[in-house]
Amino acid sequence: MKAIIAAGGHGTRLRPITWTLNKHLIPMRNEPMIWNAIKKIAEIGVTQIAINVNPGETDLQEVCGDGERWGVELTYIEQSGGAVGIGQIVYNAREFIDDDDVLYYLGDNIILGSLQRFVDRFVNDSLDCCLAFARVREPERFGVAMFDKRGKLSGFIEKPEIPPSDLAVTGIYLYKMKPHLEAFRHISPKDSARNEYEITHIHDWLLKNGYKVGYEEITGWWKDTGKAEDLLEGNQLLLNEMTIEEALIDETAQVHETAQLQGRVKVGAHTVIGPCTLIRGPVVIGDGVKISDSFIGPHTSIGNAVTIEGAEIMHSIVMEEAVIKTQKRILDSIIGRGAVLNGEMMGVSGAHSMVIGQNSTLTL
Repeated sequence: MKAIIAAGGHGTRLRPITWTLNKHLIPMRNEPMIWNAIKKIAEIGVTQIAINVNPGETDLQEVCGDGERWGVELTYIEQSGGAVGIGQIVYNAREFIDDDDVLYYLGDNIILGSLQRFVDRFVNDSLDCCLAFARVREPERFGVAMFDKRGKLSGFIEKPEIPPSDLAVTGIYLYKMKPHLEAFRHISPKDSARNEYEITHIHDWLLKNGYKVGYEEITGWWKDTGKAEDLLEGNQLLLNEMTIEEALIDETAQVHETAQLQGRVKVGAHTVIGPCTLIRGPVVIGDGVKISDSFIGPHTSIGNAVTIEGAEIMHSIVMEEAVIKTQKRILDSIIGRGAVLNGEMMGVSGAHSMVIGQNSTLTL
């Protein structure tokens, strides 16, 4: 088995962050989102992984490298034909996959737990296609499964106005390659309201033409990180997974005697936690960070070389080299790389939520 990770697109729903940063490189628990996908695939023993990237992309290659850190071999395949839909990506990688089975993983999906049971279902039931389903609150945002009167899987519908079920098709798919290619040859962007190769049309064709399509329901936690609140929830869940053993303070870090670190707090190299600071985990703090006279609340990730003075930050993602010097409360926010938040040093009147792009300046 080989694997394909989809990491193209432009992440328009996450602008302004994605004006300057590939969506799949947005940090969650201080690691690029796509690393989660690579780790999940590596854990099940798949070692040959291709990443589908936008034409001319170089950032993903620089951040992920050749895959050695995970014991895998990474290949990068440029998306051909423009933004023609996720249903075309496996076909685009057909020479890489050859006749092997393929695990297709949308790189902006975060899943807790192992992928092994999905692979086991695919192999043990000799399926041509196996899909991961998850029960969701807003099924109209997703491709949704349909079932007949006997409860048998009968088809799929993409982003329905009136969803026939609350079971969304997540971004994790397993295919035998020959049936998948046969299905692809029978679909067209003309059949799509979005003028794209719809992956739901591939699954529909396989079902209607007698191929074995099965599914496994995700019983743990899954998130499609399409919106800012999804990113923050994903960051929260990944931080909740941090163990006591992982919550280490680097030996080169400095923690003032009046500072308090409570719960699971990971502190990076050469970081300085100054006086009158309370950090309540789970929190991850990167390298070379300077924090003083501040409160850092649960479910916050702080990137490398960030400066924080006199601030109160909770349930947020602060990217590297940001500067925050305000007494206003920052809650449920994403602060881009190099962004600057200033404020008058006066009483806190309430919390602020925001998404600030790279190198922005904001005065509260």
